[in-house]
Amino acid sequence: MRVRQFRYAADNLGYILHTERSALAVDGGAVQEMCAFIESEGLKLEIITNTHDHMDHTCGNHELIDRTGAAFIDNRTLILGQSIELDGEKIEVYHTPGHSEDSICFRTDNAIISGDTLFNGTIGNCFTGDLNGFYHSIKKLLALPDDTIVYAGHDYVRDSLAFARHLEPENEAIASFLEKYNPEHVFSTMEEERAMNPYLRFNEPAIIALLERNGLPVATELERWNSLMRIG
Repeated sequence: MRVRQFRYAADNLGYILHTERSALAVDGGAVQEMCAFIESEGLKLEIITNTHDHMDHTCGNHELIDRTGAAFIDNRTLILGQSIELDGEKIEVYHTPGHSEDSICFRTDNAIISGDTLFNGTIGNCFTGDLNGFYHSIKKLLALPDDTIVYAGHDYVRDSLAFARHLEPENEAIASFLEKYNPEHVFSTMEEERAMNPYLRFNEPAIIALLERNGLPVATELERWNSLMRIG
């Protein structure tokens, strides 16, 4: 399964997942570019779906459906099914509530389309208020192998890593990632996220020390997560 990234609006990122013949669109706001790519590659767009139902991610759905005749599958249906198949190749669906109750991620081969759950260098806002649920969603993603490629729903890299550097000024992984950052193809690996993303580093001594300096609870992993979210 191949993944092609498309940038649209100010910083949104959408994706085409495809085999040699068939394609699936995730967060298809880049309608013109996606349709041109599908045509140039000789693909048939079979399915259109979203990482969650916020308007900036769903804005291309109707036009893509009209132009391609592809089937739309809402993410609440995908939560129940937990996977999609294209030409016999499996795309796993992870339910990751926190940013929104209906947030999902798509995993194929060594890539995860993480929507607004996990960005490159940060995480999404917890609009649900369910910090415990968000914690379990992040733990689910933390279990992915180091070489998993993270394709997020927005490019917030520069601002996110400026904040990460504010929290951990001695963290060399932040500068290392910024050196290779390319706004034309935005991605990271889970290994890089574990090294630079403060919201994945709640068990690291430097982050624990930071929380302690701020007088925040650190006794358990969940307490450290909640404390970190308070200073974010």
